[in-house]
Amino acid sequence: MKEISFKGTLEAVYFQNDSNYYKVLLINVDESDDDRIDDQIVVTGTFGQMHHDTQYTFVGHIVEHQKYGVQFKVTAYQQEEITSVKGLIYYFSSDRFSGIGTVLATRIVDTLGTKAIELISEQSELLKTIPGLTPKKRLMLIEQVQLDRGENQTLLDLLKFGFNDKEAFKIYQFYKDKAKVVIDNNPYQLLEIIEGLSFSKIDQLAEKLDFDANAIERLQGALYFVVKELSYRQGHTYFTPKTVLVYAIQLLEEARKEMINEQLLAQALAICGQSGVLIQDGERVALPSLYYAEQSIASRIKAIAKQEKYSYPEKDVDDAIQSVQKQLGVVYAPEQIAAIKQAIQSPISVLTGGPGTGKTTVLKGVVACFALLNDIPLHQSSKDKQTILLAAPTGRAAKRMSELIGLHATTLHRLLGIGLTGQDVSGVENEISELEGAFLVIDEMSMVDTWLMNWVVKAIPMGMSVLLVGDKDQLPSVGPGKVLKDILESHSVPVTQLVQVFRQNETSTIIPLAHSINHGELPVDFIQQKADRSYFECLPQQVQTVVQKVVVRALEKGYSIHDIQVLAPMYKGPAGIDALNVLIQSIANPPTPKKREINYFNKIFRVGDKVLQQVNVPEKSIFNGDMGKIVSILKTENGDEIVVQYDDNEVSYTANEFNQITLAYCCSIHKAQGSEFPLVILPMVKGYSRMLRRNLLYTAVTRSKQSIIFCGEFSAFQLATEQTGEERLTLLLERLSSNTVPVSNDNQPKTNKVSEASETDYRLYENMMLTIDAMIGMDGITPYQFMQEV
Repeated sequence: MKEISFKGTLEAVYFQNDSNYYKVLLINVDESDDDRIDDQIVVTGTFGQMHHDTQYTFVGHIVEHQKYGVQFKVTAYQQEEITSVKGLIYYFSSDRFSGIGTVLATRIVDTLGTKAIELISEQSELLKTIPGLTPKKRLMLIEQVQLDRGENQTLLDLLKFGFNDKEAFKIYQFYKDKAKVVIDNNPYQLLEIIEGLSFSKIDQLAEKLDFDANAIERLQGALYFVVKELSYRQGHTYFTPKTVLVYAIQLLEEARKEMINEQLLAQALAICGQSGVLIQDGERVALPSLYYAEQSIASRIKAIAKQEKYSYPEKDVDDAIQSVQKQLGVVYAPEQIAAIKQAIQSPISVLTGGPGTGKTTVLKGVVACFALLNDIPLHQSSKDKQTILLAAPTGRAAKRMSELIGLHATTLHRLLGIGLTGQDVSGVENEISELEGAFLVIDEMSMVDTWLMNWVVKAIPMGMSVLLVGDKDQLPSVGPGKVLKDILESHSVPVTQLVQVFRQNETSTIIPLAHSINHGELPVDFIQQKADRSYFECLPQQVQTVVQKVVVRALEKGYSIHDIQVLAPMYKGPAGIDALNVLIQSIANPPTPKKREINYFNKIFRVGDKVLQQVNVPEKSIFNGDMGKIVSILKTENGDEIVVQYDDNEVSYTANEFNQITLAYCCSIHKAQGSEFPLVILPMVKGYSRMLRRNLLYTAVTRSKQSIIFCGEFSAFQLATEQTGEERLTLLLERLSSNTVPVSNDNQPKTNKVSEASETDYRLYENMMLTIDAMIGMDGITPYQFMQEV
């Protein structure tokens, strides 16, 4: 798209976001050669301080907003020096110059004239001649004028370099007026500081700045970028030098069609290790943040485990357990009693087990017994100072924990007082303060990555008891590492593994199915219709038909759309998350003349939609994975606004925050981790093959609270069951493995393996599929009522 330019004067600021410099401006047009630009036009983009009655040159292109009409999206701009008397008085009397009102601003302009800004910046001694301008105000005036000039020029330079609004803001926030010098000297160092920058973008800029294909700065930048990207994508915390070099050569030669000197690249890797850009420990190459995080985790866990723990008299513990059993109306099995005793008598311990083994029941007993033994009241509101701290990695997991235990629970990010809105992990440790309380319980530990665990252990004071709860066989964390698994295998802390299955009734088949999958076998009755699960064989292009029929029938039978959750491994394709969200939205929340909606980059958000929060925003008490409902869409003078209800929390989103949410009728299995739903619909097809893993299917199945419907290709479910995936490379197990302590129960779950079945025995062809109802157990309702016959 060809860029155009025009000159204009600021009339009004319609909207500004102080956190990222984004503004919506009304500009009076002074000069333009484009007929589409009228006397006034709305301009959007990233700007520094903007001044009324000041002329600017804007560069960019015209866009058509569906509601607001013609707008000008700025890619670069240049402030002409403020030369009008009115503009200068307005500028000097603005909030940027504390203590200088209209009277004093007028004196400045009367004395220095229309070149006041230039004179203040270059001949500041002239300010001494102005009556009423104290030395303190003179200094403030000089510093602010120079800051404004530098800020605008720096942002302009960054935009000229090709950075978008958000990137320019991040770079300016870190480097301030030194940004241009940094980029001129070595643009690749931005990759180490600014999250979200692509190597190709920086490389294109560097090529314009005449950096050679084999320049040492380029090679180092590629090596750092490769290690960082692989850490995020593959979940490893270190890589072999050979792996790093192979990926780096591929990245470098794809970016520019020039051969890379492999000897120089190897030298660059050595320099990265020597300078600390990367850590090279023998045959291991790692990001410094991950390498030192694993060291820190191991050190802190060992220190906590070595503490002298107060030993409660055996009789007091037994009496407390008896009392809690009466209070909760349960009778604990011997292994559950052993688990409770170990948790309350250890400085740090782990409680693990698969679905139905009673982790929640034990956890309630642990909390109640600890409270009883320490005279801690359990009836506390979220506003009270908490003695027993309950936390989980996501908002939904914390909510579920709170509902099951009966005490307030929070996310780990909120507990620690930190908030990440992406992958930026720099500077977080400086935000963390020591926790206050007697007992910390963390649920869904399989979701906790290396960085987060490091922040957690740094916040745990000596003397606080810690219980880690989780299922090691679920999906590992989205971020790097396999923290729970490494802790369990290290035997560095006491571990209780629950193996006896309790949570099932006579007709329940989901828990046995999950255990069967976890042992690498699909049961022979996998495709048979059961009281709580169904299977429909269909091709990828038929998945939407099956999902549509199941959702329609479930809604007719009384399920809320918030009770129904479709899970899928991938976003693209006819059986992917994006397509299924559009489909289910059309069923559950179709458009009506009275229902407001917004088209955001070809994604429709409509009042009544089920949505998912995608990033942590602690200041609004919303976290990655939270699900809510759009309750209103507002048209304000500053633009569109979406209001979402998350349980008791109502959150507003402005236009530049819409990317924080997405439709949630269908979501990834990772996003659903830590949650349970009455009805889960799980499509799997062979097109997902690179994503299909045993822990993925196991995690998906265990999201179902009551019923689950499988659809797709049997071979895909079979493949998922058989494939264990690549084991993550981490250093934590090695760091933890010395000075081990006994494990309380290292028995493995006893699950009979079922014989392998032939795929052809279970294939349901299209005509059969359309005559079978989905098996969903509801009170008094036959599962066969959920799909209509054709």
